[in-house]
Amino acid sequence: MSSEFDYDLVIIGAGVGGHGAALHAVNYGLRTAIIEAADMGGTCVNRGCIPSKALLAASGRVRDLRNAHHLKSLGIQIDNVEFDRQAIANHADNLVSKIQGDLTNSLKRLGVDIIRGWGKVAGTQKVTITTDKGEKTITAQDIILSPGSVPFVPPGIELDGKTVFTSDQGVKLESLPEWIAIIGSGYIGLEFSDIYTALGCEVTMIEALDQLMPGFDRDIAKLAERVLINPRPIETRVGIYAKRIIPGSPVVIELADFQTKEDVDVLEVDACLVATGRIPATKNLGLDSVGVELDKRNFIPVNDSMAVLSSGEVVPHLWAIGDANGKMMLAHAASGQGIIAVENILGKDKKVDYRSIPAAAFTHPEISYVGLTETAAQELGLAEGFEISTSKSYFKGNSKALAENETDGITKVIYRKDTGEVLGVHIFGLHASDLIHEASAAVANRQSVQHLAHLIHAHPTLSEVLDEAYKRAIAS
Repeated sequence: MSSEFDYDLVIIGAGVGGHGAALHAVNYGLRTAIIEAADMGGTCVNRGCIPSKALLAASGRVRDLRNAHHLKSLGIQIDNVEFDRQAIANHADNLVSKIQGDLTNSLKRLGVDIIRGWGKVAGTQKVTITTDKGEKTITAQDIILSPGSVPFVPPGIELDGKTVFTSDQGVKLESLPEWIAIIGSGYIGLEFSDIYTALGCEVTMIEALDQLMPGFDRDIAKLAERVLINPRPIETRVGIYAKRIIPGSPVVIELADFQTKEDVDVLEVDACLVATGRIPATKNLGLDSVGVELDKRNFIPVNDSMAVLSSGEVVPHLWAIGDANGKMMLAHAASGQGIIAVENILGKDKKVDYRSIPAAAFTHPEISYVGLTETAAQELGLAEGFEISTSKSYFKGNSKALAENETDGITKVIYRKDTGEVLGVHIFGLHASDLIHEASAAVANRQSVQHLAHLIHAHPTLSEVLDEAYKRAIAS
């Protein structure tokens, strides 16, 4: 790399994506700096994946220990299970502090310069950093933008951070309201409904679209609704949106029909979590200095190599990864994109295989998937001229699930009829987030059900639900 620049690589944003890119860059000997204006680790470490999983782990134990019927079936009896809300919240805070420290120390140990302040592009191969002490400009052979995302708050919703809040405040678990409304039934809404109901709260889940869990495969969503929602103190309202939310005691929620926009009801609840997705944090990045315009949804346009585009043309030496480019808003996707960007900076011509990136909701039990839904696979088949087929297996037939007495669950494999290539796998059940990675490797390698059906799995393990699904595919 050229010595005429202060750095070979400057990364704006020290979330999971920026961190992954920095580690990969220093492995190749690039002089690297990372700029962060807020918390090291970004959303995932501080306000997302990490603290929410700590809350899910603790609340999940409470749910298990209070499930007298399940414990009795295993020959166990436990009385008077109690918990301390603040201690559970502290568990999440302590985990955040540990992982944030580990992330920061790993960068320092490898010689990455950490620059605190607001970084923005200031022209080709230039970055300015603004701090309380003033502004300075540095130069870099290449720049990676990794600014992340923030919660989306629809119009008409007023936040106060206490009674009406997003997941940013929700992970702090400052209170356990008797009755909480959750706006949205995606990953965030599902996980928080799991936490709150395990800890004794009643939930009203409000979904604007005409079905719950709209992003999930329909077979998975139907079973998940029967297990995660129906038996729990959760009221659901679908096809309804929160037209207006007024914080206070009580929180007032004005509901309207999503199609007609007509008023339908007014709810008064103790608190409201707004879980309506996330939007890119792409303001004030200096993109105009290099002629880049955001797209209609304010994402940074990139090609498959993560290079930033202006009017469809590559902007030299500028890259964007993670939630800010909108390709796949998952922390591990951001990290993967960071590695790919560095590979391309070094001229290696690598691309991200989005189909093989898995996703999971850490409910009890979990939901995971990789690849296409059945609907998306059918659309691809119509476009490319092939038919698809599906195969299912159930946890109730799995010896390990039976031993655990945790038999709610299904595995669904979607594949091409002609070649047997696996296009998607969806799992709902115990440890689904771990099981999905075998399927992810199969999708990444474009393997067929015929090949996969002859792999030998350890017995008795939950992984045999995949084995069974593959075997049923070739028997059909």
